Amino acid sequence: MNVTNVPALTGNELLKVLAALANPHRMRIVGALSGGRNYVSRLARDLGMSRPLLHMHLQRLEAVGLVSGSLEETTGGQTVKYYEVSRFALDLTPESIAEATRTLTDRAESGQGKERE
Repeated sequence: MNVTNVPALTGNELLKVLAALANPHRMRIVGALSGGRNYVSRLARDLGMSRPLLHMHLQRLEAVGLVSGSLEETTGGQTVKYYEVSRFALDLTPESIAEATRTLTDRAESGQGKERE
């Protein structure tokens, strides 16, 4: 899949993507899935992570569009959910961040809460 012509993220979207990638487990998941799609049990074994913890991180990554999951039926009739990394490119320059800040909504609306001084 081609990653050119990726629309610029709004400020709130950029914050969500960066927050999702700010966790080392989620970075490892994206890294592991960059080699190809995988299902939860195998991915959990490969990463040395419990399946419930992996599910939680996959849901966070899926919510911001960094991974996607699809259900498939095996030859034995069992349904398995495969995950794959979505193609994305982030242009993080001072200018792109300045542009994103123009679209930020109020902190309370974006779920950021109040900053401590």
